Amino acid sequence: MSVKAFKLVSAVEREMLMGEKNYINIECIECCGKNLYIGTNDCFIYHFLLDEKISTAGKIAFAATKQLHKYLGLKKPVSELKAASALTRLLVLCDNTITLVNMMNLEPVPSGARIKGAVTFALNENPVSGDPFCVEVCIISVKRRTIQMFMVFEDRVQIVKEVFTPEQPCAVAVDGYYLCLALTTQYIILNYNTGVSQDLFPYCSDEKRPIVKRIGRQEFLLAGPGGLGMFATVDGISQRAPVHWSENVIGAALCFPYVVALDDEFITVHSMLDQQQKQTLPFKEGHILQDFEGKVIVATNKGVYILVPLPLEKQIQDLLASHRVEEALVLAKGARRNIPKEKFQVMYKRILQQAGFIQFAQLQFLEAKELFRSGQLDVRELISLYPFLLPTSSSFIRSHPPLHEYADLNQLTQGDQEKMTKCKRFLMSYLNEVRSTEVANGYKEDIDTALLKLYAEANHESLLDLLVSENFCLLTDSAAWLEKHKKYFALGLLYHYNGQDTAALQLWVKIVDGDIQDSTRSDLYEYIVDFLTFCSDQDLVWKYSEWVLQKNEEVGIQIFTKRPVEEQEKNNINPDDIISCLNKYPKARVKYLEHLVLERKIEKEKYHTHLAVLYLEAILQLKSVTTDNCTETTELLFKLRSLLQKSDLYRIHFILDKIQGTDLHMESAILYGKLEEHEKALHILVHELKDFHAAEEYCMWNSENRGMQYRQRLFHMLLSVYLSPGTSDCALVMAAVDLLNNHAAEFDAALVLQMVPDSWSVQLLSPFLSGAVRQSIHTKRMTQTALGLAQAENLIYKYEKVKQKGTPILLSDKKICQVCQNPFCEPVFIRYPNGGLVHTHCAANRHLNSNMTQHSSSSGNQT
Repeated sequence: MSVKAFKLVSAVEREMLMGEKNYINIECIECCGKNLYIGTNDCFIYHFLLDEKISTAGKIAFAATKQLHKYLGLKKPVSELKAASALTRLLVLCDNTITLVNMMNLEPVPSGARIKGAVTFALNENPVSGDPFCVEVCIISVKRRTIQMFMVFEDRVQIVKEVFTPEQPCAVAVDGYYLCLALTTQYIILNYNTGVSQDLFPYCSDEKRPIVKRIGRQEFLLAGPGGLGMFATVDGISQRAPVHWSENVIGAALCFPYVVALDDEFITVHSMLDQQQKQTLPFKEGHILQDFEGKVIVATNKGVYILVPLPLEKQIQDLLASHRVEEALVLAKGARRNIPKEKFQVMYKRILQQAGFIQFAQLQFLEAKELFRSGQLDVRELISLYPFLLPTSSSFIRSHPPLHEYADLNQLTQGDQEKMTKCKRFLMSYLNEVRSTEVANGYKEDIDTALLKLYAEANHESLLDLLVSENFCLLTDSAAWLEKHKKYFALGLLYHYNGQDTAALQLWVKIVDGDIQDSTRSDLYEYIVDFLTFCSDQDLVWKYSEWVLQKNEEVGIQIFTKRPVEEQEKNNINPDDIISCLNKYPKARVKYLEHLVLERKIEKEKYHTHLAVLYLEAILQLKSVTTDNCTETTELLFKLRSLLQKSDLYRIHFILDKIQGTDLHMESAILYGKLEEHEKALHILVHELKDFHAAEEYCMWNSENRGMQYRQRLFHMLLSVYLSPGTSDCALVMAAVDLLNNHAAEFDAALVLQMVPDSWSVQLLSPFLSGAVRQSIHTKRMTQTALGLAQAENLIYKYEKVKQKGTPILLSDKKICQVCQNPFCEPVFIRYPNGGLVHTHCAANRHLNSNMTQHSSSSGNQT
């Protein structure tokens, strides 16, 4: 696809060069800075100064001023011109001789230095000599298959190397030690220092003119077969794809990132970046095309023209205006080497942003997103396309010049609702991605507010996620938008995030009461309860406690029972105040007392007694309504019994008085057990309830953590109840037998044998007797084991004592007592385990003082 990369501008008109002499033709040109040299077929050299001028309209023109001309006197065409600016010399090839002339006056050097026998020549732009005051010249000699290397100084020349080639060379370019040669049938790379050559590809010089051009360090451009411009390195490989130019190309030049080619009728411009032909300029009768320090000059036989490159930025903008995004980006990347780094970065970011908006307008959202992110787009540029999304307080002004041509999303989509919906979905996704990145720095309020508006408008599930996480939504804008779209629950979350819990709860209560409609959460009542549970504002909790409890006592009580543990431990809300508040709500009151007693395990008599009384009253109330034990009654009985069994803090006599006269026999038995009146308790269980299993359980739980003797006493009591005199009930006898046989370990066998009737057979009590014997043997063996272990330990201590006695202790008058620090006067002493020696009387006094100190401390503690 075409792009205007160059403009053809005339530099030297025909009249300036030859006047009325039509026979004069341009044979070669050379340009060095502003100096333009032209060689003609009549052996003249012309020197012009080129001045570049820019008109008020921005057009570039060149004014050529003729300085002088010089006749060489050979009556032969001037074949080639090369400037050596470091030497102020111009190398002129005429009649197979290279002459050195002064660049300013065109006079030959006084020494007459010249190189003879040259067909064509090339300068080494990557010299190897290291001498700044000479240039290296490579010539194709008139000798067959010969290449010669020269060093040219201000007034002399020196041959360096002569190299022979396998075929006659036609064209040459030089880079360091490497020669790129067009031979008769092929191109080759030749290292003239080592003589090593590398074949490139075949080529027929008889059919077309060869082109060999150095385009960069160790890289050449060659005219290949099939109309291809081939790139080759000194290693014989190609690092770029070839460009497609004319089969009849006669010249080529480089102006990065373009390769310019000349044929009989056209100048064509090809990109080195994507190998596409970008521009075609009609140009007839052209026969010279060369580039000089970035300046591309083309010439006919009669005139000289300059290809002026358009600024790369303008080329890129033209491509973007044509929506040729890929080409624009390729060109922009390629322009990096020609533009200062800082300027390029600014330019390239803007290009990426523009390209992103082009892709966005074409609904290519993935591509647009990558371009926006790579170009570090101010996200407000994108948000501003969407009406009303930016906060009213935003001071954002769009970039100038603008990054796109659209006023807003309506213009971009032309009112197409489907496209508009897709664009909004893209913005949701993009804002959600960038809000937590560096892109959002400084614009977080704008981004989150816009995102909230998009979510609310689209009824998107992520609206709530945004509001319950860290966000920067502006309250005023967001609240109005949520109210407009009837997102009252979300509005409450917004109020809560901004510390306005009262406003949030007012909204939510209205939703639950049906005053306003919002179906976001079907469990909003439970949500409010949970919210109040973790609310640190006690006034707010008390304010809405009545409303919560009226709706549902069992759920509403959670605002007090499930508060954070730290807050409950500090008793920020007095439990007594809560209980007073709950007097109107019996179910909630029971739940709260259960929380205090069973969960928090608060050891206060009033809470335990109060809970037991509430259980009891509820049970009696239910029993007064129905004689059958319903599920609720059974559950309450279980709770009451569990409380009576496990708690030791309630007022036992008070509860017992309330139970008197009722059929709550099991509860009475538990209470008697708490009073250590076990005979009464067991009598109730055995004779009134006839629940033998419960009687056994009574003995078990009442003796927990009380020791073996206490448990045996209870079981013996129960056996006595079963075997009380005058008892003839077979059920009691069988219960006694089962008790003995099932709990043999809980009885003293000797006492049992005294209690059981003589009429019982051994077979009847065989399980008990077997268990008792087994337990007795087990006890005896365990005692023997313990005795053996104690004896072994004693033996170890004795051994250690003997070891200590076996070690000699040396006492002299130089050793002193560790207590009184006086020497020993007689061979009587006491030795401590740490090896210290003390007087016997010092040790006795120390032991006495130690006992006195312990006694005093103990007395003080008792006091």
